[in-house]
Amino acid sequence: MAKNLEISFLLDFYGEMLTQKQREVIEYYYNDDLSLSEIADNEGITRQGVRDAIKRAEAQLLEMEERLGLARRFREVQGGLEEILEASRAILEYNRKYVYAPVLEQQATRIEETAERLSR
Repeated sequence: MAKNLEISFLLDFYGEMLTQKQREVIEYYYNDDLSLSEIADNEGITRQGVRDAIKRAEAQLLEMEERLGLARRFREVQGGLEEILEASRAILEYNRKYVYAPVLEQQATRIEETAERLSR
């Protein structure tokens, strides 16, 4: 069974919406990198039971993302914040090289600091 790394990312967003058993099994598989056999031994179920639980949990995570789009939106916001940071740094550099307006320096620095704070 090939691992879909997107599932690990979706688990961060929607993991709490899974049942406790589904969350445990999928976290063992994706985050702890345990094999199906190891998980089966830990949980006292069959390897096929583990596989089925993982497949159900993956399907639920993908459906939640399809409906809610939180992970997609997060990526979009992160990308936008990176663009804002790049633009504010370019403005600061241009201002320091060619114009130097204190108010421009202050406002570009404020934008940069805000974008950095939000991107953490």
